[in-house]
Amino acid sequence: MTGPEHPRADAPGEPAGAPDGPAPDGPAPDGPAPDGPAPDGPAPDGPAAGGPRRSGLRNPERAVRGLGAGTLSLEALVLLLAIQPIRVVGGDLSGTAIGAVVALAVAAVVLAGMMRRPWAWPAGTALQGLLMLAGLLHWSLFALGVIFALVWAYALHVRRVILG
Repeated sequence: MTGPEHPRADAPGEPAGAPDGPAPDGPAPDGPAPDGPAPDGPAPDGPAAGGPRRSGLRNPERAVRGLGAGTLSLEALVLLLAIQPIRVVGGDLSGTAIGAVVALAVAAVVLAGMMRRPWAWPAGTALQGLLMLAGLLHWSLFALGVIFALVWAYALHVRRVILG
């Protein structure tokens, strides 16, 4: 315990307990701004003023591209890592099914690198459909397709909320 706090009175002419440093810029807390009263509505660049919607991100487009690329990269990694457990636990995984999984993983990596293109988001959605269609080769691929379709749907929702 250090003891009670005592006001500082070492500066002559300064009242005890005055804040350190220069006075804050702007009007006093109890008075109006020099240009008039403070606005009561939303900020001028908000959605009510017809301006761009502010998400709080420095670069919302880049953040959304990163979300899409990260989702597709994770999907590719899971697909490649799932081959062996599916073969061991899930039963017979044919060479065709393994080829389809590898092709889908490669397509996911390529799409992750192309997220700047306007067609990449619809192509990612088509990739989810192809993964679910690969469920015809093995039931576990359909299960992975449903899981990643839900994750992709959430990424699309976040994209719509951030970018408007």
